[in-house]
Amino acid sequence: MPEAVIVDAVRTPIGKRKGSYTDVHAADLSAAVLQALAQRTGIDPELVDDVLWGCVNQVGDQAAQIGRYAVLAAGWPESVAAVTINRACGSSQSSFDFAAGMVLGGQYDLVVAGGVETMTRVPLGAGRDLGRPYGPLVRERYKADLTSGEFPNGDFNQGIGAERIAKEWGFSRRQLDEYSARSHELAAAATDRGDFAGQLAPVPGAELTADEGLRRGTTADTLAKLKPSFTEDGVIHAGNASQISDGASAVLIATPERAAELGLTPIARYHAGAVSGADPLRMLTGPIPATAKVLKRAGLGVSDIGAFEVNEAFAPVPLAWQAEFGADMDRLNPLGGAIAVGHPLGASGTVLMTRLVHHMREHDIRYGLQTMCEGGGTANATIVELMR
Repeated sequence: MPEAVIVDAVRTPIGKRKGSYTDVHAADLSAAVLQALAQRTGIDPELVDDVLWGCVNQVGDQAAQIGRYAVLAAGWPESVAAVTINRACGSSQSSFDFAAGMVLGGQYDLVVAGGVETMTRVPLGAGRDLGRPYGPLVRERYKADLTSGEFPNGDFNQGIGAERIAKEWGFSRRQLDEYSARSHELAAAATDRGDFAGQLAPVPGAELTADEGLRRGTTADTLAKLKPSFTEDGVIHAGNASQISDGASAVLIATPERAAELGLTPIARYHAGAVSGADPLRMLTGPIPATAKVLKRAGLGVSDIGAFEVNEAFAPVPLAWQAEFGADMDRLNPLGGAIAVGHPLGASGTVLMTRLVHHMREHDIRYGLQTMCEGGGTANATIVELMR
């Protein structure tokens, strides 16, 4: 059977909003991880069949097919192609799944998947002044909810979706804040152990050697002082939601034969992937059906998975996912997550994959599962297997 293997995975340290990457263009930020990938593996970039690049807000700095200009900014040959992919927060996880699929299908034998988002320079929702998203037919379909007064401006809203999830699963503000403090604690411990050191790509001109958004000493008591962000009596606030961030990440995928030919030792193999859709009003529950789907496709159970990366868009997302599957909390986001270090939208899928495969190798974990919630209610889930 054909296989797709992960040769290496890198990411920038994640920058906080208006932080170290404020003056770095998205193409240049992308170039840093592409250059690092080539330097670490020793590959000739000319051999790369394609670069699949995730990016969500494709306006301003990130317009004009940012994947192509990432390749050119990296100094790679003009012959190397690229495409930019948008599946909202799961954009680079989709890049990863698509890249693996092309390898498995025999179309590519060496491909890069990754993504970028500079949320400082291209703010969330940029481009809305050019039109109104969603369209009249979708608004009519969900009119009863969108005009109920619950949704600001009558638009789909992830914050309101997170509030709905917290209410449906019965999570208190305290539970959400305790989980969020855990994210900071685990991220700080992982940083101090040097868990991320071997996966970080330096960005020229930015003196950043670790994830910038981490707030050490965060506790549920300190988070309790923050005001709700979406409703006056709500439970969601800035401290139990993912941070607005800047970053880039990239993964090199190959056939086993091509990897051997180039003298490369793979970390893991692509085992299974799945996507799903769910209620676009709650929006963030998609990882639940996506996980069920990918586990069934892989012929595995929750107990077979040694590490889970469930993107921390908002604290209720991984908590609802955990409540549904009963996964061991020690295996869920063991290095912290986006609440602690940030969520650079288009980069986050392969940021999580980078964290996951390096963690699996460090701890000899056979299977890892990653899943992302996405705007509009879609979700990705991917299982990778350690190569021993």
